Amino acid sequence: MGLVYADIELVNAVDLENARRHIIGEEEVKRMHLNMLVDSGAYMMAINESIQAQLDLPFVEKRKVQVADGRVMEYNVVGPVLVRFANRKATCNAFVLPGDNEPLLGAIPMEEMDVLVHPLRQELIVNPEHPNYAVLKMK
Repeated sequence: MGLVYADIELVNAVDLENARRHIIGEEEVKRMHLNMLVDSGAYMMAINESIQAQLDLPFVEKRKVQVADGRVMEYNVVGPVLVRFANRKATCNAFVLPGDNEPLLGAIPMEEMDVLVHPLRQELIVNPEHPNYAVLKMK
């Protein structure tokens, strides 16, 4: 299977809450659309420093993560960030990769949105068993 990309909207969830409380205007909510690499082998979402700066996502903690070549690295975690794809959404934190590294949509937000990688079309799709809303497993 080749690489799969999807058009994803990222939104600063703190801004959304502040807009809901009328602390800031809706037009002040920081958001952006990205073509993200879908990586079901990565647990969390990963963004780069530029995306973090544009969305102004707050620092949560530093965490260690094992990267593809086996090294253990420490990265900042920021959030919360609202992730939107099609008629789905998830709220999660994200690792911040240095420089302009490619952002990754990981398994945790994919599971929360109830989306799948279609192997023949090589694209992210909403779960056809639940086309109108996400269904999460509790077991």
